Amino acid sequence: MMAAKIKKGDNVVVLTGRDKGKAGTVAQVLPKENRVVVQGVNLVKRHTAPKPGNPGGIVEKEASLHLSNVAIADPKDGKPTRVGFTTLEDGRKVRVARRSGEQIDR
Repeated sequence: MMAAKIKKGDNVVVLTGRDKGKAGTVAQVLPKENRVVVQGVNLVKRHTAPKPGNPGGIVEKEASLHLSNVAIADPKDGKPTRVGFTTLEDGRKVRVARRSGEQIDR
């Protein structure tokens, strides 16, 4: 299994599309489809039918983005960066930002 470069809770920047430049937190990762859902980004309107406990109507929600269209935000300056891996002295494998060398995992 390949190590995950983007995980739930990561801060990411959108690289392409109508939301280019927007940043947000990953709410959900869909590994089988190679997609992520980012809070407040790629909002779409869905027409929903009324159901018990749900009045229905037009609901705005986040749609998924392809993994290739988002990049991890560098912990130092918030700009998009690629992700590398390194092993710490205690044997843990952690993600690091290629841009600054800053550790992403805590």
